[in-house]
Amino acid sequence: MADMRKTAKVERSTTFAALLFLAVFGYFWVGLNPFPDPNAISLATPYGGTSNVLNQLIVIAMSAVVLATMLQNPARHLLLRPYGLLICLLVWLLFTGLFAGDPSAAFRRIVFAILVCLCANALLFIPRDGQQFAKLMCIGLSFTIGLSYMGVIALPHLAIHQASDALEQSLAGDWRGHFGHKNVAAAAMVYAVFFGFYIAKAGHGRLGMLIALSAGFFVLHAGGKTSAAMLPAILLLAWIFERWTSFGTVILVGGLASLNIILLTAAISQSFSALLASAGIDATFTDRGSIWRLALSAIAERPLLGYGFQSFWQTDALFNSGQAMTTWAVTAANSHNGYVEQLINGGIPALTMVVIWLVILPIVHAHRALAGKNDLALTRLFLRIWLFSLFLACLESPFFGNSGPIWFTMLIAVFGLRLQANAGLVANAPALKASFDPASPHDAAVLRKAR
Repeated sequence: MADMRKTAKVERSTTFAALLFLAVFGYFWVGLNPFPDPNAISLATPYGGTSNVLNQLIVIAMSAVVLATMLQNPARHLLLRPYGLLICLLVWLLFTGLFAGDPSAAFRRIVFAILVCLCANALLFIPRDGQQFAKLMCIGLSFTIGLSYMGVIALPHLAIHQASDALEQSLAGDWRGHFGHKNVAAAAMVYAVFFGFYIAKAGHGRLGMLIALSAGFFVLHAGGKTSAAMLPAILLLAWIFERWTSFGTVILVGGLASLNIILLTAAISQSFSALLASAGIDATFTDRGSIWRLALSAIAERPLLGYGFQSFWQTDALFNSGQAMTTWAVTAANSHNGYVEQLINGGIPALTMVVIWLVILPIVHAHRALAGKNDLALTRLFLRIWLFSLFLACLESPFFGNSGPIWFTMLIAVFGLRLQANAGLVANAPALKASFDPASPHDAAVLRKAR
């Protein structure tokens, strides 16, 4: 009788964990308002609007449930381990927030960002093993991709950009699904392709390939040229990284540095911009150049402190500035460059810490994970997501974009690479423990070292 009660308790716990996983995944990948009406959205809606307050309340409640669940998990001691550098970044952003136009709003956004990090990190510990992780991703992605296709078929006026949209009429015909914008849809579907390949390797071959193919087809129709071009490039870079890790690191660091230098130089140098144009390249990068010029000009005025976390764009101070009369870029929602955005948020110190956290440390973790051969398919998944996100950040601002799938999925990859690097800790990490073999001399040695 006692065994039956214990079995029933385990089953209830497993069911609850699965539902919690899908709820967290659904919040970020589907959201509270799928298929938003583009004509009811204003670019001037501030960060602290009503919808964001509701989002913050939901994330607080969701984080509380996730944290309570994690306290019952044997791996709970691992949850806060990746947060040393984050705490330093938090302290700095709190300090710079004192100089923001609205310090209380900046502080709320910082707390919200930390809760999102908590949810992404904890999500890896909720499944009981790697097989359940793959199955839950199957369910979540099948629903998400199906919802987007349903929108394209049944709600084309909401799921496809229209010439009648109040903004960006030039995007007419591009698929956006339930995400609200084609760039977000394209990036999310690239992630879905990566997940599909992993699911196929995890034992669900047909369903995994169906997810990958349907997501890839959506990317082509979303009109996200950056995401579509990067998909095969990232698959190639990850393949190189896997086999020649040092060479892959050189390509990664050199590529990020070169691409950012080219993009930002084109924004401020007319001669360099003309050189790119003569080569048939859009030197404005779909008019991002105007945004970068405004951002770089603002950074030059406050290079050390920045303007406070998410406290520069779409603010009254910017709209009422003298530059509002000279450039449309004052209406931009962000810098359209994740690295420039950190200079806006917290100056040079913030960018330095973010680069260490999101670029340098994951390189170290990827090296260790690949050398350890700890569940190579899972490491490959995290590697692809992380690489894609870093290069996407050269043309978009995904870092700390705390709603939607992009930042959340990147966090999963960053935290996942760290777990994969510490193979000995996998014995206590339910989402990844299936890959740990205590009988393996290597894993046993790593376990002893970790202890």
